[in-house]
Amino acid sequence: MAARVDKDTFESEVLHSERLTLADFYSDSCVPCKRLSPVLAEIEEKYENEIKLVKININFDLELAEKYEVQSVPAILFFRNGEVVSRLDGFVKSGEISSVIENLK
Repeated sequence: MAARVDKDTFESEVLHSERLTLADFYSDSCVPCKRLSPVLAEIEEKYENEIKLVKININFDLELAEKYEVQSVPAILFFRNGEVVSRLDGFVKSGEISSVIENLK
């Protein structure tokens, strides 16, 4: 299950993660974000030993959203070794996320 990350845990959970980390920037009031949630659960299960999935609520952690230039939600940022290596903005299907993961392996 995706861990909820905030500004206090972001560095340890995302930037220092040893695995490819998908950071899902979302809002509770965002309908596409709610639609994306089961897609991300499927991705997390499919790649359970290869990726780490975290969720960042922009309503509570706006400074993280601003730092990573998240203009709209949902936004998925892919981190490796503390750097953003790819991103997907808006609602995306499982195949699009899988494609990015496969290319980053």
